[in-house]
Amino acid sequence: MSHRTGLEVSHAAAEAVKLARVEVVAAYPITPNTHVPERIAEMVANGELDAEFIPVESEHSAMSACVGSSAAGARTFTATSGQGLELMHEVMSVASSMRLPIVLSLANRALSSPLSVWGDHSDVMAIRDCGWIQVFAENGQQTFDLLLWAFRVGEDPRVSFPVIVNFDGFHVTHVIEPVFIADQAEVDRYLPPFKPNAVLDPRRPVTMGAYGPPFIYSETKKAQDFALHQAKEVMLQGFAEFEKIFGRKYNFVETYKAEGAKVLLMVIGSFAETAMDLVDKLREKGEAVGLVRIRLWRPFPQEELRQAVRGAETLIVLDRAISFGTLAPVVSEAKAALYPEEKRPKIVSFVGGLGGRDIRLEEFEYMVKRGIELAQKGQEEIYETIGIR
Repeated sequence: MSHRTGLEVSHAAAEAVKLARVEVVAAYPITPNTHVPERIAEMVANGELDAEFIPVESEHSAMSACVGSSAAGARTFTATSGQGLELMHEVMSVASSMRLPIVLSLANRALSSPLSVWGDHSDVMAIRDCGWIQVFAENGQQTFDLLLWAFRVGEDPRVSFPVIVNFDGFHVTHVIEPVFIADQAEVDRYLPPFKPNAVLDPRRPVTMGAYGPPFIYSETKKAQDFALHQAKEVMLQGFAEFEKIFGRKYNFVETYKAEGAKVLLMVIGSFAETAMDLVDKLREKGEAVGLVRIRLWRPFPQEELRQAVRGAETLIVLDRAISFGTLAPVVSEAKAALYPEEKRPKIVSFVGGLGGRDIRLEEFEYMVKRGIELAQKGQEEIYETIGIR
């Protein structure tokens, strides 16, 4: 049976990797994800985890090694943050187009410059179209759970895609929280051994990642995108099986006290938990405010979002990254998803929490009041920044 323990979330992530019986880990430590590969390396050195740990010289090499090990049929994991993800960027699309189910824990971090090791969503938004399945955790338990889910779904032969599990740098990674750690028997029930669709084996040669001339490239990309959308059914099955074994429920879009709410906040990542406190406070005052939390980022859950906001008059979206020169990433997805809807809510965009800056409860309250005001008179700017001096 699962046991409850206080654990740094980065170490909880490492426990999930160990329980998943990972076979190869290639990683280059970078703040704020250092403690994940550091703890895994310790597990391997102590004999707690029977795996190969490859201490590479860079994140580009880390992802390259992961591509090789996954193609050879090994259950593969890596971890990074911020600039490390940018250095991996070249190889990220190789992993997804080759359909290699690598799992990556991404401790979200701001991008330079100015140099920042603190958390926001700049890194993941810079690679949002790399072809990976991407989900967001809000706390330690979700980080642990979603890593197990990532292996289960990514390795399913009907899916065979790499998966990113996002968890906020420092706000989650370095916090000690109570986490239910599953036992090995439970995880083994949930996560079968990895059986790849094809492997690199000199005795049975196959070609992976071949040259793609113009006459075939478009077809391969269309097939890849189609497969990514079709994977949603298996993702839901993975959530259902997880709930059956571990008792915790997840979905693509999750709401909090949204029933009958005329005003909805939409948040992605750990700041959703502060937003929940605000919703509780406003509900006690009789104000019909609720929360929408995006769990699945890629493929984006358009229909599920439409259902979640149906009946609301105002949707206030918080982004923790800027898309320079255009709409912020999350609000742009929301507007695209809701555009065909005749009775869609009025959408208001806020950006905040950049470079690790907190957004306090009173700032979330301001966001709601200001959002209602902007929805009524129209938002002239592309977005409004929270907490800027």
